[in-house]
Amino acid sequence: MLIATGSTEVANALAAMFVVLVAAKLGDELFRRLGQPGLIGEIFAGVIIGPAVLGWVAPGEVLRVLAELGSVFLLFWVGLETRIGDLRAVGRPAALAGTLGVIFPFAAGLAVGLAMGHGSAESMFVATALVATSVGITSAVLIHLGLIDTRASRTILGAAIVDDILAMLLLAITTGVSASSVNIWGLVLTVVMAVGFVGFAAIGGTRAMRAKPEVLQLPSFPDSALVLSVIGCLGLATLSNLIGLASIIGAFLAGLIVSESREHYSLEPEIKPLFAFFSPFFFAVIGMDVDIAALTSVSAMVLLGATVVVAAATKFAGAWLGARSLGAGQAAFVGVGMIPRGEVGIVIAGIGRTTGVINSELFAVIVGMSIITTLITPPLLRRLAHHVADEVGEPTA
Repeated sequence: MLIATGSTEVANALAAMFVVLVAAKLGDELFRRLGQPGLIGEIFAGVIIGPAVLGWVAPGEVLRVLAELGSVFLLFWVGLETRIGDLRAVGRPAALAGTLGVIFPFAAGLAVGLAMGHGSAESMFVATALVATSVGITSAVLIHLGLIDTRASRTILGAAIVDDILAMLLLAITTGVSASSVNIWGLVLTVVMAVGFVGFAAIGGTRAMRAKPEVLQLPSFPDSALVLSVIGCLGLATLSNLIGLASIIGAFLAGLIVSESREHYSLEPEIKPLFAFFSPFFFAVIGMDVDIAALTSVSAMVLLGATVVVAAATKFAGAWLGARSLGAGQAAFVGVGMIPRGEVGIVIAGIGRTTGVINSELFAVIVGMSIITTLITPPLLRRLAHHVADEVGEPTA
């Protein structure tokens, strides 16, 4: 390990932050020079400095908190660029893309797991990992391409909310099945709370801000509206987590609310540095979770290849079918945008490993699938960008 074992906990944390940030930005610069999205370089940097290769830094609690902040500020920024009217305009295709993008991968994952001789609990964990979508990855690419303010991008964001609610429900069912105790009423209550939270924040919150758009100019925060905005962002991200949704959903909803304030245009350049600092940790930690050693056997490589194909094809097919009313090209863009599993798939795999439902090989396969689907998405989105690029600069609904 590069970090000295005799150092204090704070010194170790600072050294780890330094190594990760330098490596991530070097990877970012290299891949940009190669004409590829910088986030791929940041993920590869995490692989190289992490336990899989050099072993300089391990993804401990501090780095994971920084990574979570990276995804939170990213989605808060995306929310600032979005209006509730934009989401309403793509409500139907977003709902269909999110729903079918869950049904197809789950059914296929369950069938593949059972066909390969895994038990029902193992197969359900694999299927649930195939369901999850990491909208943080896609959002970063859309921002890089300058396509965040398009119909297809708004459809992806809306579908991601639906996806997250359904994935949360499936994870609760899967965990209950593995423990032989599924609480139906508890599941119903959780879903009602999740839908209510999203609806209240998206509709009630934006209406309240529209009615009093000067609220961020409170005398208690005279220097900048950023402080109050970040408080709201972290508060909704926390509430989202408590309900069972990903924290990035709460952060996106917070940005959606703040976008109705008078200060949202001045806030965007203030949020950008936060994202620029924290997001490299988000992508690098994804790379650090790669366990190359567990994927060296032929059986593991075959299983990984099959899992990646099923994960990408079924998510694309479901999302494309749901968004086909936008046109074939834009539907394809939405389908690809829903492919990356990123940290969400890794978290689900970790739950399965911790509970003893899946073995180390299956855990490595799911993590590998999450990484590969994350890596293939940016170049595919770039190739399909011409289908949505003509919308940039058009007035929103």
